[in-house]
Amino acid sequence: MAKKAEYKPRLLTAYETEIIPAMLKKFGYKNIMQVPKLVKISLNLGVGKTKEDPASLKKAVEDIRIITAQQPMITKAKRAISNFKIRMGDPVGCAVTLRRYRMYEFLDRLISTALPRVRDFSGLSDKSFDGRGNYSMGLKEQIIFTEIDYDKVDHIRGMNITFTTTAKTDAEAYELLALFGFPFKKRPVKDQTSGGAVEPAMEKN
Repeated sequence: MAKKAEYKPRLLTAYETEIIPAMLKKFGYKNIMQVPKLVKISLNLGVGKTKEDPASLKKAVEDIRIITAQQPMITKAKRAISNFKIRMGDPVGCAVTLRRYRMYEFLDRLISTALPRVRDFSGLSDKSFDGRGNYSMGLKEQIIFTEIDYDKVDHIRGMNITFTTTAKTDAEAYELLALFGFPFKKRPVKDQTSGGAVEPAMEKN
């Protein structure tokens, strides 16, 4: 009887067969272990004054669980914010960290399905790297994920997403994420003769 093929996320296969060779060629790493990789994806969703609306936190937790297929943890205020009547230790949102297969599966759905549903989407900014190979972005609406049933949505909620990589520079992290298919905005190409900018070049994904 033939052995059943082991399941592997599409983007993990792409990383192993396409992205690693491309990164080796572009940056000239001496061995494959130097090639940057995606380590984890962290999602954070804040809901503010949960004491006044405890159901909102419960619903936010459910939204993140549905989107990521993983149970999130409740986040609590690290300090008091008197203007918002928030005390240190009050629940203020939820967060989840994705690794391995779930990380790749979420990334695939984010790139191929969710981001194209963002209204007036013109690409992701390439200015949100932290100098240490990590990238952060914000989403204004959880309803861009097809897993969310719009008829059951009580509030529109935004979230922050951070992609942690082993890249040592922003240039390496940018190339890694671009090869995964991140739809970064087109970069203007400098006109060497006039010193101005010419028509943006298409970013290769």
